[in-house]
Amino acid sequence: MSAKAICEATGKDILNRHLNNNGAGVEVCRFATVNTSTDWSKLVSNNPWLLNTPLVVKPDQLIKRRGKLGLIGVNKNLDQVKTWLKERMNKDQKIGNAVGKLRNFIIEPFVPHTDADEMYVCVYSHRTADTILFYHQGGVDIGDVDAKALKLDIPINEDITIEAVNAKLLTHVTDKGKKQRIANFIVALYKTYVDLYFTYLEINPLVVTKDNMYILDLAAKLDSTADFVCHAKWGEIDYPPPFGRDAYPEEAYIADLDAKSGASLKLTILNRNGRIWTMVAGGGASVIYSDTICDLGGSTELANYGEYSGAPSEQQTYEYAKTILTLMTTSPKHPDGKVLITGGGIANFTNVAATFRGIITALREFQPKLVEHNVSIFVRRAGPNYQEGLRKMREFGSSLGIPLHVFGPETHMTAICGMALGKRPIPQTASVEFSTANFLLPGGQEAESVKNPFASLSSGNADDRADGIHNNVASNTRKYFSSTTKAIVWGMQQRAVQSMLDFDFICRRDEPSVVAMVYPFTGDHKQKFYWGHKEVLIPVYKQMSHAINKHKDVDVMVNFASLRSAYESTLEVLEYPQIRTVAIIAEGIPENMTRKLIVAANKKGVAIIGPATVGGVKPGCFKIGNTGGMLDNILHSKLYRPGSVAYVSRSGGMSNELNNIVSKATDGVLEGIAIGGDRYPGTTFMDHILRYQADPEAKLLVLLGEVGGTEEYEVCAALKDGRITKPLVAWCIGTCASMFTSEVQFGHAGSCANSDRETATVKNKALRDAGAYVPDSFDTLGDLIQQVYAELVKSGRIVPKEEVPPPTVPMDYSWARELGLIRKPASFMTSICDERGQELLYAGMPISEVLNKDVGIGGVISLLWFQRCLPPYVCKFFEMCLMVTADHGPAVSGAHNTIVCARAGKDLVSSVVSGLLTIGDRFGGALDGAARQFSEAYDSNLHPMEFVNQMRKKGQLIMGIGHRVKSINNPDVRVKIIKEFVMENFPSYPLLNYALEVEKITTSKKPNLILNVDGVIATCFVDLLRNCGSFTSEEAQEYINIGAINSLFVLGRSIGFIGHYMDQKRLKQGLYRHPWDDISYVMPENFN
Repeated sequence: MSAKAICEATGKDILNRHLNNNGAGVEVCRFATVNTSTDWSKLVSNNPWLLNTPLVVKPDQLIKRRGKLGLIGVNKNLDQVKTWLKERMNKDQKIGNAVGKLRNFIIEPFVPHTDADEMYVCVYSHRTADTILFYHQGGVDIGDVDAKALKLDIPINEDITIEAVNAKLLTHVTDKGKKQRIANFIVALYKTYVDLYFTYLEINPLVVTKDNMYILDLAAKLDSTADFVCHAKWGEIDYPPPFGRDAYPEEAYIADLDAKSGASLKLTILNRNGRIWTMVAGGGASVIYSDTICDLGGSTELANYGEYSGAPSEQQTYEYAKTILTLMTTSPKHPDGKVLITGGGIANFTNVAATFRGIITALREFQPKLVEHNVSIFVRRAGPNYQEGLRKMREFGSSLGIPLHVFGPETHMTAICGMALGKRPIPQTASVEFSTANFLLPGGQEAESVKNPFASLSSGNADDRADGIHNNVASNTRKYFSSTTKAIVWGMQQRAVQSMLDFDFICRRDEPSVVAMVYPFTGDHKQKFYWGHKEVLIPVYKQMSHAINKHKDVDVMVNFASLRSAYESTLEVLEYPQIRTVAIIAEGIPENMTRKLIVAANKKGVAIIGPATVGGVKPGCFKIGNTGGMLDNILHSKLYRPGSVAYVSRSGGMSNELNNIVSKATDGVLEGIAIGGDRYPGTTFMDHILRYQADPEAKLLVLLGEVGGTEEYEVCAALKDGRITKPLVAWCIGTCASMFTSEVQFGHAGSCANSDRETATVKNKALRDAGAYVPDSFDTLGDLIQQVYAELVKSGRIVPKEEVPPPTVPMDYSWARELGLIRKPASFMTSICDERGQELLYAGMPISEVLNKDVGIGGVISLLWFQRCLPPYVCKFFEMCLMVTADHGPAVSGAHNTIVCARAGKDLVSSVVSGLLTIGDRFGGALDGAARQFSEAYDSNLHPMEFVNQMRKKGQLIMGIGHRVKSINNPDVRVKIIKEFVMENFPSYPLLNYALEVEKITTSKKPNLILNVDGVIATCFVDLLRNCGSFTSEEAQEYINIGAINSLFVLGRSIGFIGHYMDQKRLKQGLYRHPWDDISYVMPENFN
């Protein structure tokens, strides 16, 4: 939803901060808010005027006509206000059909005034303008303000003027002084309204006394999608729920998930104790499921409304499912058990298997509670990879312990509602109508190069494209797409572009429809795609101007820009006359920006499809982005060739369901457009229906409208006055809205009725009365379409053509693998880390658990190096080793190399690597050697003296023995610390003891032949591997052999090398050159 109501206190706070900056000249609103947890002493301390001012108190919970309902206390002192509040606080209040508790109130100073001082001001937005209503008599008895008030329309992109306000609104204000002040106020109010993206702002009354102006009562709505524009001006906004419906923390949690996601996640709790719960994919589908449940008598038991769409991740779907299951299993048990309807239409681009994995994970987690609450689950879904998703769901259902019924596109979308409510039998087996797309075998592309026999029906030519570029969209005669349509795609949307090219290929187009992409975040380059089984290159441009100028045959832009940049990128492309159609995919563009785009596009004669749409499809010719879904659905719905039915829908997801319904009931789709779910779509139902009316190939029209807006009434008028003569089958979804006791905002921003006229029920009746074919419910929409189609065939107005066999088509490797159709040996194997699932795993441990358990760096080493959680003392030993080996001054070879590289201007990685490359037997790398020598001697039962003598005879140094500086008389503190820790914490340390015995022998010969850091770490590491109980003897020996022990020195010393690099850069040391006097130059004697 974009337009969201705010409480009165929030609205007044915003106006306090901004209204007078525009010259309103109104008194600042003083108010204090009160709720069930208010500290009165603190409230009075912050608002001392409460003690000495007559007060007004009223609820602040989006309640209309509070004065008429007796919910305003006037001219009271603070004690009287407290008494008034005590009588009402947390008490049930019935308003209309809604019953709710009064919990939030606002207290304001009482403003003495007469009835003549009260006036009414309202500003609201609609498609073409903003309207200001003014009436010189305000207050509770204003009556029918629409009939009484004077109106001033301010078209989009035009400014308000004092002269227009005086001439249109203030004709009944006779006091010249007041008139000027009111005019200034209205101008300032409107500027603030526009600047702060209000969509509705009503003040009743506005009190205008001789000296001041006061805003007494206020109701307002903000365009919540404009938060990225207005957050600094708005501050933190809390959008309260409609009166009669409590705000639940679960709703806030899902709203937060939605805000942080590119997908759409919505949840509204209707009846916490209801038995019918839904988890539906798709904004339009979610409304239709709610309609069907209510039609079947389940409105009082419907627990929630919600939807997930826009390709949420597995983790997001899991969180969404978990939230619903938590609500479902923490409410009281129902004697008839509960049902969970997990439905949806045919997805365009959401990976059904991936979302089902998230749902299955949640169901598995809640399995005992689902059994306890006697839950039955009904699933219906289709779309990309749905076969795998349904298979996994069926497989899981066999072990769940509760009924779980699974259906695909062979079952009508809402049939599971009747099954769940016991109104329809549950089939034991479902007949699957189709499987994944046909494969294109080698050589098949040439063999299938038959021209499309339907191409002549819809194909245009270059002359067609050139005509009417500057005609207004309202002409409604031109065809948007043909078999020669060329498009530019804005955004790096490889999957969508490949989908468009695959569609082109199976439609047997001569060449791809996408000729270029625009992406400003990379330089110009080429991107590889498939045309059949051949690879082609499509250029990607940094600037739109380059793409347009190099591809003069382009007339369509598909805009995948985000909600933040879609406005600017669309305005930019409107500057190029060759562009005739723009599809804006993004959802959540602020309404004011959309309205400006519509005005700009109409001036240029450009048609806008969207925003908030999947696009549209012209079978056999062209499709926008991900419209139509996967190739298997495109083939099943016969979208590779034109039919006779043209439809227009708001919902993108439901457009795909319509493709399915139409393909079953008729000879298929001629054209289908999803105009988008936002309140102001770029083109309207009428724009497209009149195009279809003018198209001789369109024989049957289908309209899928919805609750909210009034565009359907334009269709009614056109049916009555004869502009539409072709048969029209129409249905408006959202009939359930009138059955709810409080307002519900459905998945689309525009699907909310602001009056009875905008309800789906009233619109369906109007369409039926105007002559449209209107079914009793969405359930029977397909049957009615089939019936009307059969009549057209019988009358000869439609002559079905001979069906052409669907063309073979290649399948992407990634999808073939996802579907389990192929297998391939992996290029790499890994057993320590997995980043693919809901969260990163270290050797099977989720990263959240790694952090929550505070395993430290030592614990991470144990997981990633040894694939297991080692005891805490082992992890501590690792960390101690890292600390003591981190650095040993700048003189050692590794640090020296790092410093020299850093001073030569090399980067961090190069400098550190140069230091690491010096690690070996002579520097740092003695750990592995020491471990090997000491363990072999110990395992061979050599006495320490025998070991020393043997090494001397071989002429080999004992690794881990000896130090350049330290000696028996000047011991190395690092060795002492590690040794003491090991002796105190390790269960046994025989190799360390053996090494200490060797040290006694070597130091008796020379005091600096001590057990050094390398030696003590190496021997203790071997003791750890052999005696901590976590490794077998074979595993311990394998780790010694593969060099694992030296890893501690490499990791530890990297810390020091990085420190030396940063130190040299911080000190700004120049290029190092070794001094001559430190080099002994020895030339060969024969040259002296």
